[in-house]
Amino acid sequence: MPKNKTAAAEQTSAAPLVRTEPIQERSAARIDALLDAAAAVVDEIGFDRLTTAMVADRAEASIGTVYRYFPDRIVLLQALRDRAIERYRQAIVERVTGETPETWVEAVGSAIDAFVGMFRTEPGFRIIRFADAERGPVNRDEPPRVGFFALRFADILAAEYTLPDDEALTFHLEIVVELVDALINRAFLIDMAGDERFIAEARTVVREYLETRYPAAA
Repeated sequence: MPKNKTAAAEQTSAAPLVRTEPIQERSAARIDALLDAAAAVVDEIGFDRLTTAMVADRAEASIGTVYRYFPDRIVLLQALRDRAIERYRQAIVERVTGETPETWVEAVGSAIDAFVGMFRTEPGFRIIRFADAERGPVNRDEPPRVGFFALRFADILAAEYTLPDDEALTFHLEIVVELVDALINRAFLIDMAGDERFIAEARTVVREYLETRYPAAA
């Protein structure tokens, strides 16, 4: 085969690989845009009235584009929930590593701060019951993921502070997730900025609950 034909063949075979990354990036951007639109609609009218047509209209996309990524509204809401939960986990890591709390009490406080921050800044986050997301799978085909956040946070606290790395710590942090989720959701139920009384009580309840179990480390 002549040299120039070999080069042309190599370029042809390589072309799909070269285009893969931009295509993936465009798909990710479309998905984010659709989820942003869904979050905006949810904040306005609630998740129970959300339709894929509303999302398409808000995102200025065709209904076919919505169905390409989300076959129905349930899958769309699940994706919105999962994105919000992942962003919260990232916010926790950023706060704990960025602020470098001196004690585990301050680290837990940073986690609560991040949770409150998500309510105030992340569109659509208010409709998500964080504890529910932690308790069960997205759909019936997935294995349970009970206590996933508690397990990861226990790893951080055990590694950075003097708390024991055992199942008891994970269990106690599961209790914390339930308490914080209930109280912070209540804080934003009526007050869009968050009722500071409930937020303050959430901090107090969590601190006192953990200090009774880990007094030497407090």
